Amino acid sequence: QVQLVESGGGLVQPGGSLRLSCAASGFTLDYYVAAWFRQAPGKEREGVAYISEGDVSTYYADSVKGRFTISRDNAKTTVYLQMNSLKPEDTAVYYCAAAFGGSRYWTDPREYNYWGQGTRVTVSS
Repeated sequence: QVQLVESGGGLVQPGGSLRLSCAASGFTLDYYVAAWFRQAPGKEREGVAYISEGDVSTYYADSVKGRFTISRDNAKTTVYLQMNSLKPEDTAVYYCAAAFGGSRYWTDPREYNYWGQGTRVTVSS
């Protein structure tokens, strides 16, 4: 069964860090681009970070630049999102997504073929 499984969410204080993982099951992420999205209550799903096929390029939402880092393991089975200096406004359900071959508009959820089930991140004191 082909699926993406996220983990690593939880409750963290402002200024803290978390690392999210997205493991591919039933396939590898070779030739796929991958991204992290998030959705806060009452808001639309927004693109947070993107990594291109071959890990050549990464892109970030302005709101997380300098704080979040997306990466992929050498085996091309797991994508990570390292989140530092977390703020209360980062509170959301975080989803990973993958698209075969590439995407034109990385922040458009319709570009992605596979989605994980989401992991909740809460930033609160």
